Amino acid sequence: MELTGLYERETDRIRQSWTLPFVPGRRFGGTKPVYVLTSPATFSGGEQLGYDLQQLGRATIVGERTKGGAHAREGFRVHPHLEATISVARGVNPFTGGNWEGTGITPDADVPAGHARDRAYQLALEHVITLTAAAADEARQALAGIA
Repeated sequence: MELTGLYERETDRIRQSWTLPFVPGRRFGGTKPVYVLTSPATFSGGEQLGYDLQQLGRATIVGERTKGGAHAREGFRVHPHLEATISVARGVNPFTGGNWEGTGITPDADVPAGHARDRAYQLALEHVITLTAAAADEARQALAGIA
């Protein structure tokens, strides 16, 4: 499955990144919940991970809007004391055709970054409640402890 792409200005092509068709070992599974915590300091590669998983419907983004850096840049020295930083590529999501440049990623659960871990934990416990009765009882006790 194509996970993400990077449009490179120099080659006028999109370099695709794919998941491997086979990986040995145990699987996490495609239905277990995944939570990605974000803040205004989340940038570039961290944003790409969150954005791609969010667009695949595979993760819930918890925290604050990210910084908004989806364009790869390269520095060019124009003078011994001056460098120009120029965008040379941009992220391209295969599902949306877009990216998060300048806008950041909008969280699914918008909470202050300092509370993102607790909110993600709460969401995970709420998910566990929907599973077996024994798991639900344990999750309810844990939720009562953080409420």
